[in-house]
Amino acid sequence: MVNPTDCHLIVKTRLKFLFLEPFFGGSHREFARGLVSHSRHHIDLLTLPARFWKWRMRGAALYFIKKIPSLKSYDGLLTTGLMSLSDFKALSKDPCPPSLTYFHETQLTYPPAPGEQMDYQFGFTDMTTALAADRILFNSRTHSDAFFALLPGFLKMMPEYRPLWVVDKIRAKAGVLYPGCRFPADEIPGADSSREFPPLIVWNHRWEFDKNPDQFFQALDTALANGAEFRLALLGENYQAVPKTFERARERYGKRIVQYGYVQSREEYIRWLQRGSIVISTARQENFGIAVVEAIRFGCVPLLPARLAYPEIIPQQCHSAVLYRDTGELVQMLTRLITHHAGYQKLRSQLSTHMGKFAWQNLIDRYDEELERLTHLTDGSNSNDRFG
Repeated sequence: MVNPTDCHLIVKTRLKFLFLEPFFGGSHREFARGLVSHSRHHIDLLTLPARFWKWRMRGAALYFIKKIPSLKSYDGLLTTGLMSLSDFKALSKDPCPPSLTYFHETQLTYPPAPGEQMDYQFGFTDMTTALAADRILFNSRTHSDAFFALLPGFLKMMPEYRPLWVVDKIRAKAGVLYPGCRFPADEIPGADSSREFPPLIVWNHRWEFDKNPDQFFQALDTALANGAEFRLALLGENYQAVPKTFERARERYGKRIVQYGYVQSREEYIRWLQRGSIVISTARQENFGIAVVEAIRFGCVPLLPARLAYPEIIPQQCHSAVLYRDTGELVQMLTRLITHHAGYQKLRSQLSTHMGKFAWQNLIDRYDEELERLTHLTDGSNSNDRFG
């Protein structure tokens, strides 16, 4: 009899999976496209646009149920966390194949927007989705640890009949697997930006509150007041109206801004990263950070908070050089980096090489192993020994 944990060694047939992505934008889009294009298995991708995330969690399952003619031809089902998998499985007319949910984010760990309070129903949707899945994956150990640290307290908010068994049930089927990134695995593609002056600072994150642009621009203002000169490329997606903090920055920095807004072309985006000297994150929430990993891979020296997922993705020996604890330390490190940026070429090369581990080519075998193991799972057979 074949041991399911060894099935990746013997699977020769090309399996067929259905991937439902209710929020096809940003890191969700990058992940879905990367998995579909790199996996040796056949993956059909069905998506919804990246907007109205709350309504996606409430209603995407109802949309997908009517768009799928049959599940009978699929060996497995893939989803991400912005959909109620429990709703989908309950309403499906066909038996659901073994399912895997990838959590880019969870609402228990996501900070509410200014003026909002957490809607606890979204936390319950995360929980029931995890229970309904046969396998769940988090995009970092940091994310997984935060989720399981908060889940018991979340359940204890219930006034009675608290289902504390949920924690162990979900933990038994959970794992961690970093998202793949779309860049070369075997070469260092970063340009030598040390010769450009003034150095180019890159912002390539979403233009939203959780990325904390106010702190970013505050640090730039202080560095500029200290005599540190720079240019600025404000990249990244913006799904709604342009935040006022970016409008004010455009007026304040004037000609120092050499790019303002999202660039549609992947090639043009990569060129900006290769021209960049520095990438800064001031995020309040980051479970992995594809944008930061991309910028580092293409030659930017990072300045990142010493928290969230950043200490996990940056090699330990580089922590003191690139991780800051508060705004004051960020300004000091930024001023020093701008003033002496030509001397950071060794660090730039070291970090770029390290980021190569996140290339899809270096991760896809692990994803294909997960998919192959998934086909041997059914409800009630989610024990840890299935995954070694």
